[in-house]
Amino acid sequence: MPLKLYRSKGGSIWLYRGTLAPGDRLRGSTRTANRQIAAQIISEIETRYWKRHLDGPQEVLTFPMAVALYLKAGKSDRFIDKLEDYWKNAKIKDMTVGAIKQSAIDIYPNVSGATRNRQVLTPTLAIINHCAELELCPPLRMKKRFSFERKIKKPITLEWLDAFCASADLQLAALATLMFATGCRISEARRLEWYDIDFQKRTVLIRKTKNKRQRLPHMPQRLLLALAQLPRDERPFAFAFTTAREAWERIAKAAGIEVLTFHSCRHGFATKLLHDGIDVVTVAKLGGWESAQQVLATYGHAKDDPKLTDGLFDERLTEPKVITNEINSLDKKV
Repeated sequence: MPLKLYRSKGGSIWLYRGTLAPGDRLRGSTRTANRQIAAQIISEIETRYWKRHLDGPQEVLTFPMAVALYLKAGKSDRFIDKLEDYWKNAKIKDMTVGAIKQSAIDIYPNVSGATRNRQVLTPTLAIINHCAELELCPPLRMKKRFSFERKIKKPITLEWLDAFCASADLQLAALATLMFATGCRISEARRLEWYDIDFQKRTVLIRKTKNKRQRLPHMPQRLLLALAQLPRDERPFAFAFTTAREAWERIAKAAGIEVLTFHSCRHGFATKLLHDGIDVVTVAKLGGWESAQQVLATYGHAKDDPKLTDGLFDERLTEPKVITNEINSLDKKV
């Protein structure tokens, strides 16, 4: 039975209803008052339905449709705009590994392999494989990604944070303090809602983490005061990533400090705790890392002080003046 057009009583918009296959009753709105356009719309609906019914959902699943499903599931929209524009007419079944890698080159011709991996390959595969989990298409795997030279991420220090906050507005100062004090990522900070913050218990609930495990870090007093000063008319950090990054870099330059990334705060969180003598297992738990090995391999940064070996003989416990006098007396004997 084909779909039929009808209007609700007193309505001007054409609606449709009908049963195309046993048990599959469809109904909805064409969102138009023009009957000719409405007829074309239900014809397309019927065509898509039978193509999907006979050939499988992958025959009609387009990349924009896949993006909509991905975002509806609450996934991150970061880097997606350019991908959706590039693949706006593409069906998922036609997106091969080679074509996706070429899209990274086309979209970002003058960037590193790491950027192409992060901003094209990773989100594109995530969108496709989300649809695969919904049984709308086969999963897609990419064995080899773009090669790149792995750079050491420099951690922020408390001195860097102090200088940054002195030049920043309340919101960005609170953002930097939050990421340094809790080790949260910029994506996690941007999703934060006011109901996630408990000022009485001094905790911040961090949801939708990278490893899909919620965590509840403690709020040091400095972070509590920074968050308490923010207005409540919207989320604490409801701004676009690019807007925040540009402001972040501008403030660092104005403060006369090195321009470091958002993620340097997470590195600073781990490094400061390790240098303060907190064991690596505890640091991993506090920062939401899956293992202590991950902290040591990526987030732990060595102290840049060759004189630390003095501590092998407790030399730092000796008064500097005494050491100087002993050296001078040796020089006289020589």
